[in-house]
Amino acid sequence: MRFIRLLPHIQGMAMEALWAYKLRSLFVIMGVAMGIASLTLIVTAVDGANRKALEIVEMFGPDAAFVLGGNIKKRAVGMRTLTLSHDDARRIRQSLPGAYLVVPMRAKGGLTIRYRNKNYQDVFVVGATENYATVWNWPLQEGRDIRPDDERTGARVALLGSKPARELFGQQSPVGKTVFVGGIPFQVVGLLSYRGMTGGGGDIDNRVIIPLSTLTSRFNLDRKYFRALRVKFYEPAYMDAHTENLRSLLRHLHELAPEDDDDFTILTADEVLKFLSMFKGGLAVFLGVTATIAMLVGGFVLANLFTISVSERSEEIGLKRAMGAHRSAIMGQFLLEASLLTLVGGVLGLLLGLGLGQLLSRLDILVIRFSWKAFAMAMGSALAVGLVFGLKPARHAASLDPIKALKGMD
Repeated sequence: MRFIRLLPHIQGMAMEALWAYKLRSLFVIMGVAMGIASLTLIVTAVDGANRKALEIVEMFGPDAAFVLGGNIKKRAVGMRTLTLSHDDARRIRQSLPGAYLVVPMRAKGGLTIRYRNKNYQDVFVVGATENYATVWNWPLQEGRDIRPDDERTGARVALLGSKPARELFGQQSPVGKTVFVGGIPFQVVGLLSYRGMTGGGGDIDNRVIIPLSTLTSRFNLDRKYFRALRVKFYEPAYMDAHTENLRSLLRHLHELAPEDDDDFTILTADEVLKFLSMFKGGLAVFLGVTATIAMLVGGFVLANLFTISVSERSEEIGLKRAMGAHRSAIMGQFLLEASLLTLVGGVLGLLLGLGLGQLLSRLDILVIRFSWKAFAMAMGSALAVGLVFGLKPARHAASLDPIKALKGMD
């Protein structure tokens, strides 16, 4: 009770002491701030990664498999990546149990799209068969999807992603207009809705979709093989069985021996989630180590500076003890000073972490999501550093003999 009654007075003395030793206070604040900034990045980045992982898995679709030519897990030198053929797609449609939609794809990057006097460079052009938007669960904002006749006749029709559409047409509808892709005219028949994500080809909205036969013939690409295959299944609850059946069928079609590695890669929503979890775990470990080191450094700086401060302020401590100050009051003052410094460092670190997180998010390096959990963990950790590392100097100050302290001896 006595300590509680003296708390306002102790707070005042603590603030005066901290102001008197401004440079030391600044060292402690910055040390703790660096650790809290890293901790804030961990919490917000992991929360953001969780949210983004769920979005990616939802967009990928729990009922679909994405097959890539070549074994991306092995990455052998000279490995072929064009291992999927139209015969593979045909046999999957005919023979694979549960499969109801099969769309082969190939892409060509770095092309320029033009409408009248406007040019937009570095567009990702995807060639696909009918039902591209359907197989990717990608709603059309307007217009129609690619049709079987478009693929059979090599029609010069296109679906625009939201980014090239915005760059060339602004708020106007592009459907029905003619654009030039790589110098070849295409009629826009559909507009894909905005997704706001990045993928292996960069901004996923920065693309144009044309019939696969048109892409291979107009841009002189291999007509037998393609790069990827998207398969949708009935009964997503049996995706493990669907995936294994797909793998067995492709190995049979490619005449692979039992000891041979797959010459293709099958990705499902579960595989994507596992990869994102590994990435998230590595990020948390890296930032966690950084945060721990920074906070330990801040804590040791606080402990050393407060130990020096006890020696320099021994006469002040002795005078307070001689005037009746209880040991608990002396100890409380030093703990309060340490806690105030680390809490200020915690607030500064929280702001630094959020600012850095926003910067990394705008650069598409990290996705962050602020929550009150980040605030609570930052303040709790800062307070813990102050109490843990300030305890020893505070106990030392409280144990000083008043007579020796007044004489400047500790």
